[in-house]
Amino acid sequence: MSSVEGSTLTREETDLEAEFSTLQHVQRPYQVVVWNDPVNLMSYVAWVFRSYFGHSRQRAHQLMMQVHEQGRAVVATGTREQVERHVTAMHHFGLQATLEEA
Repeated sequence: MSSVEGSTLTREETDLEAEFSTLQHVQRPYQVVVWNDPVNLMSYVAWVFRSYFGHSRQRAHQLMMQVHEQGRAVVATGTREQVERHVTAMHHFGLQATLEEA
């Protein structure tokens, strides 16, 4: 690329190329948001949080109550790809979930 002899890139283009490459490697954090719904039992929602995310019984209960009382809860964070997988899994469990930037 720019380090090869005879390159036609200017110093400014080389700096911009390096900066863009660095930005591509920076992973912004995302979060899984589970929303309240009138369909699923609270015990089922807590069970999903325990079985899928590995939350303790107490933490799963806290998150389930947050979903129930506040309408939503952030149940996990990670890279966009990880969070997309988690959201899809929540949909397969029948829960309403979305992703958002943390």
